Amino acid sequence: MNRARVVIVDDHPMFRFGLRAALAGYPQLEVVGEAADGAGLLALVAELAPDVVLSDLAMPGVDGITAIGELTSRFPAVPTLVLTMNASDEQLLGALRAGARGYLLKDADRDEIARAVLTVAAGGTVYAGAIGRRLVEHVTAEPARADSPFPELTDRERDIVRQVATGRSNQEIARTLFLAEKTVRNNVAAILAKLGVRVRAALVALARDRGV
Repeated sequence: MNRARVVIVDDHPMFRFGLRAALAGYPQLEVVGEAADGAGLLALVAELAPDVVLSDLAMPGVDGITAIGELTSRFPAVPTLVLTMNASDEQLLGALRAGARGYLLKDADRDEIARAVLTVAAGGTVYAGAIGRRLVEHVTAEPARADSPFPELTDRERDIVRQVATGRSNQEIARTLFLAEKTVRNNVAAILAKLGVRVRAALVALARDRGV
């Protein structure tokens, strides 16, 4: 790759301007487009086919996590690096579940951002120091107990079952768990298959029978 072609997504025009100016100092990078929200991002990626997307999470309309999920589904070859002010575990895990390949905070200096963009564009992953430590803690946390109501499911699938059991729709679950609605829909289908039930109502009944 001679130059990494970058799309910037942020709802603050001055931040986009400053970020574009900062990255312009690196000959290995070329900012080819900007979007103000997730809907604009998807249209821009379809048009420009960039090497990497540099995206905020808090945006009007289609938020960053939903957009990343859709981007991962529709354009799996285009990686996303999150650049945000939000350091919460919910946003971090939501972005990674949606398919983000890196997560930086906006207090990162321009060299750190440039290196991260190049790393993600080349197929790597990047997480800011504190973010990386929290990910390690999450991954090494005690696994689900064998006596879990649904030991055959993944952690995400168990989270979704709990939401389904309360009567929430796929859209509501996606919003609560910071996932793309399509991701929730695919997970529900996988859960039904794993548990040998055919309809959502049967899943709700089974979850309640098992104390969820």
